Amino acid sequence: MKKKKSAEPNNYSKIDQYNPDLTEHIAGKIKSIISGIGEDPLREGLLKTPERAAKALQFLTHGYDLDPAAIIRSAMFKEKYHQMVVVKDIELYSLCEHHLLPFFGKAHVAYIPDKYIVGLSKIPRVVDAFSRRLQVQERLTTDILNCIQDTLAPLGVAVVIEAKHLCMVMRGVQKQNSVATTSAFTGEFMEDEKTRAEFMRLISASLT
Repeated sequence: MKKKKSAEPNNYSKIDQYNPDLTEHIAGKIKSIISGIGEDPLREGLLKTPERAAKALQFLTHGYDLDPAAIIRSAMFKEKYHQMVVVKDIELYSLCEHHLLPFFGKAHVAYIPDKYIVGLSKIPRVVDAFSRRLQVQERLTTDILNCIQDTLAPLGVAVVIEAKHLCMVMRGVQKQNSVATTSAFTGEFMEDEKTRAEFMRLISASLT
């Protein structure tokens, strides 16, 4: 994305890292949508909405510009450690590809190293790289799982995602308290019931 400097009142300026051509293109479409639902895109409160929404959409889908496997490869280290590594309560925000409405919640990820471990911060970055795309929760779960399994080659990977979907909360059935849970497992998490149970216990337990 190219850097674009924009001026604001009161001598305030900021640098937005967005593609100006793409922003203009998307903003034009959003302006048409605003008109289509019966609003006036020229009234004061909506004058800058198309541009703001265009930038927001680019941010919410910037995962297409990221390579999750490269994120893992950037911090792989040889280590003789073969016990479970768990990173839980990873906040995630994504857009449902069916209605372009947000779904959000937490991801819990674990792996059992074979030859390599990965820097712990890279696991949330992988979650972000896949969630900042148009998604369904089921595919998001397996995307994260397969990326870690294929790149790190551990003895097993486990992923559980709990999320609330605004397409269910704000429209449709309008069930405000509903939460969707998805899970996926490989290797020892799939084959060993005790290992899988330990993972589920760890992500459910409070350590404080």
